[in-house]
Amino acid sequence: MEVICGKKGDRMIKKWYRIQKLKAIFVLTLAVVFTNAVVSYSNTVKLIHNQQWVTYSYEVITQLESIQSILKDIETAQRNYLITADADDLQTYLAANQQTNSNIQILKKLTANNHQKQQWIALLEPKITNKLNILQQEVSLRQKQGLEAVRQQILSEQDKQIGKEIQQLIHDTLKAEQNLLHQGMQQSQANSQKAIVSFFIAAIVDLVLVALLYDLLWRYIRQLQQTELALRQSENRLRAMIDAEPECIQLIARNGTLLEINAEGLAIMEVESADVLIGKPVDAVILPDYRAAFADLHKNICQGNKGTLEFEIVGFQGTRRYMETYAVPLRNEFDGTFIHLALMRDITQQKQAEQKIREQAALLDVSTDAILVRNIHNQILFWNQGAERLYAWKAEEVVGKNVLQLLYKEISPQLEDAYLRVMNTGEWRGELHQLTREGKVIIVESRWTLIRDDNGQPKSILSVNTEITQQKQLEAQLLRSQRLESIGTLAGGIAHDLNNILSPILMSVQVLQKKLPDSQSQQILQTLENNVKRGANLLKQVLSFARGIESKRTIVQIQPLMAEIEQIIAQTFPKSIICQIDIPKNLWYVRGDTTQLHQVLINLVINARDAMPNGGILRIAAENLVIGEHSAQINIDARVGSYIAIMVTDTGMGMSSSVQQRIFEPFFTTKEISKGTGLGLSTALGIIKNHGGFVNVYSQVGRGTQFTVYLPASTFRDTHSLSPELESVIGDG
Repeated sequence: MEVICGKKGDRMIKKWYRIQKLKAIFVLTLAVVFTNAVVSYSNTVKLIHNQQWVTYSYEVITQLESIQSILKDIETAQRNYLITADADDLQTYLAANQQTNSNIQILKKLTANNHQKQQWIALLEPKITNKLNILQQEVSLRQKQGLEAVRQQILSEQDKQIGKEIQQLIHDTLKAEQNLLHQGMQQSQANSQKAIVSFFIAAIVDLVLVALLYDLLWRYIRQLQQTELALRQSENRLRAMIDAEPECIQLIARNGTLLEINAEGLAIMEVESADVLIGKPVDAVILPDYRAAFADLHKNICQGNKGTLEFEIVGFQGTRRYMETYAVPLRNEFDGTFIHLALMRDITQQKQAEQKIREQAALLDVSTDAILVRNIHNQILFWNQGAERLYAWKAEEVVGKNVLQLLYKEISPQLEDAYLRVMNTGEWRGELHQLTREGKVIIVESRWTLIRDDNGQPKSILSVNTEITQQKQLEAQLLRSQRLESIGTLAGGIAHDLNNILSPILMSVQVLQKKLPDSQSQQILQTLENNVKRGANLLKQVLSFARGIESKRTIVQIQPLMAEIEQIIAQTFPKSIICQIDIPKNLWYVRGDTTQLHQVLINLVINARDAMPNGGILRIAAENLVIGEHSAQINIDARVGSYIAIMVTDTGMGMSSSVQQRIFEPFFTTKEISKGTGLGLSTALGIIKNHGGFVNVYSQVGRGTQFTVYLPASTFRDTHSLSPELESVIGDG
């Protein structure tokens, strides 16, 4: 990467150097051309000035020579006329005289800007005028008096002297002017040579510069041609790459019209040529519902920001597609503004797949089972609403978390075996103990299915969990009931046999009491009789548990029973046990045997007392309760209807779960041998079942126990069919 950046930097430096060199040579060329132009202009001005000077001197000389020649012609024509009196000579004289005046005026104009020459003309003109006047006087005298009259005057010194002065003045002036003309011609020749030398030097320099500039320009043009060719090739490659891009690429102007589009874009728009789209608004194919959002995106991009958008388009052949655009600003190098570069891809299949997934997820959410998907690293990928209802965890709370840490206390051998089985065979089915969000242990029937990727490698595990906690509890209750029924049948048989054994013993004791009147024998026989009767009472309890005791049923009020229990507690229980009674006045009636119900309550409060050897709180409460379908399914002995619930709660030592499973078994007790027979709770359970009720136990070690007895409430018809005498008895309770 550094090499590429270095090469790019070298190219930039060379390009900058080349441009600077061209600029320098161009500026030098301009300077040389300007200098040559100034020199050429100066030389040209000098040449023109010299030429004007030479021309001026030449004209002055020409006029002077013309005046000199005309003066000679005038004097010659005048002399000829004086001698011959020929009219032609006179005409020649007159014409030359006029020409002299004309030449003098021309000379004045030529020397108008030369003060020295004006002074010279001022000296020459009077003399010429005087000379011409003398010649004219001679002509007039010849015409009037003849040749002899003017002979003396012609030969006079005055006429000759004036002629000599004029000739000398003209000669001196001509000589001076010729000198000036010669100097001017020399200066002009020097300037011409200098101009020629300067021209050749400038031409050589210009040729060198032109050659150098031409060489540089030629190289630059070749470089430009190569660059243009490289750019064209690069553009062609870029165009090929863009056209090979499987996604639509668009270049959008600030006014929302399309500037460029690739081949995939043409296919998506369902056109064959880009000419159909170039220059047209890009939102023409966008559905109206999305145009406002696209306009906001385009405005944001033209402000130099990035953005994304999902929208729907309709191709030119009517095909609807969902598109996702990734838009970035592209700076315009001319004015620094931004245009819209959009990379769009067709997400129609993705949208359809998402819709299908949503529909499938909706179907999965309808399921009452907990359905979850995890990867092979046990990270949760999917969590349906059934799982939310079962475990109380929301999907967004558990996705990505480890399912083993979430639903299990520890990794059991059963879990390890299940994982190995599903990885080897592709499926597993079994029962698992799991935790809810509140830490409640539930039992589920779990079915695992291995999901593989396209290469056949394990990808994830689909689990369908059905809660069977209540079912397992009902099965346990059924097994316990069946076990208790078997034990009751066995106990009934044993009790019947023992009762047959004790009957002859009791009869024999009674006979011996009559035959052995001494006190010692009577004492022994009395002890024997008491123990036999005690055994009989014990057998009676066993039979009561095993077969139930049929007794006369009446309408029973619970409040009087509670009052008797409270009195017994107050009189016999230790003062360290505080009793709390909470019985509402509107408590319903119960149809049953008062004595048996009294026995049930006595057994429960005595057990509560024994569970609190160091004291505590004993609370007895009752309430009216209606059991519905759901509650009836939880307990196998429950039925839908109205019940009276009696709660006996202590703050004693509590029971473990293993003890709770056996407390209703006959002869099972945790008390010492001399303090309990293990028949109290079993007898109470038999009485409660004979009354059509059931009992629930909740206990925690070290925190106490609560027994809840559910007794069916008496119907309205039963309550109002009582005789007045029975009602009065109940009322006196």
